[in-house]
Amino acid sequence: MNKKIALITGGYSGEAVISYKSAETIFNNIDPAKWDCYLIDIHPSGWYFAAADGQKVPVDKNDFSIIVNGEKITFDAVLVGLHGTPGEDGKLQGYFDILGIPYTSCDAATSALTFNKRYTVAVAAFAGIHVAKSLHLFKDDGTTADEVLDQLSLPVFVKPNNGGSSLGMSKVTTASQMEGALTKAFAVDQQVLVEEFIRGRELTIGVFKSKGKIIALPMTEIITKNEFFDFEAKYEGASDEITPAEVEEVIADKVRAAAKKVYEVFNCNGVVRIDFIYEETLGEPFMLEINTVPGQSAASLVPQQVKAMGWSLMEFYSALIEEALSN
Repeated sequence: MNKKIALITGGYSGEAVISYKSAETIFNNIDPAKWDCYLIDIHPSGWYFAAADGQKVPVDKNDFSIIVNGEKITFDAVLVGLHGTPGEDGKLQGYFDILGIPYTSCDAATSALTFNKRYTVAVAAFAGIHVAKSLHLFKDDGTTADEVLDQLSLPVFVKPNNGGSSLGMSKVTTASQMEGALTKAFAVDQQVLVEEFIRGRELTIGVFKSKGKIIALPMTEIITKNEFFDFEAKYEGASDEITPAEVEEVIADKVRAAAKKVYEVFNCNGVVRIDFIYEETLGEPFMLEINTVPGQSAASLVPQQVKAMGWSLMEFYSALIEEALSN
């Protein structure tokens, strides 16, 4: 008998729109010979099983179950396809831990830590991983644009400290832009990270665990047509993504080694995508951030990398589910 898998999507943030695209890709590539997959929409108005006939079946949050055709369905594992809160910041992971349901993502502690960009780079730096110099600001803490400029060298990136998809992010190249960039980022989050720009090649790499072994996917080089890899560049085609990246093997080795070290240091599970800048003067990769629920839409980087490795997405999602069940 097939195991029953809940594919969670949606969420409570602006990233929900990307979650639905990811879920569509995942759902279409679940092996029906192995798994019975149920699409569960975690929505501000309620949690529902999205039935094939368009019916919304409410989820019983007491045990994360649904009633379909008079039968109570409980789940053997959860496949996490939900970006932003509450699926990427550890909240749902804690809930599933309490219920004893395995899931295909990092645990609650790692998810919560990596959702906070500043705490992520602080832990990475403590472990000897190269990161950019940065400043952590809180809304209404009184820090002025001039005080930021006194401590960091332009250009800098100003971004919401929590969340993803590059929402609310700006590149600041002149002092006059700082005030507007801080306002834009604080409109999205109560905390903001200001980070010095590192010049180099932008490389991003998926890493996952299968049968207990950490595997680095072929990396992607991002050459953006915009000022940086923003929402438009990520999702609306304003960048060139070269997979596998055309880099010298010595560079590829350093990035792969750094990515695997990050995966181990942060005690990751499932597939994560780690963004780096390869700084060519020093000849070292600098970690930018960790995406613990990387996009899985048709345009996303991890599906590109899986195909470059020679796997089908069906094989890949089966490997993630099997790893979760084995834990």
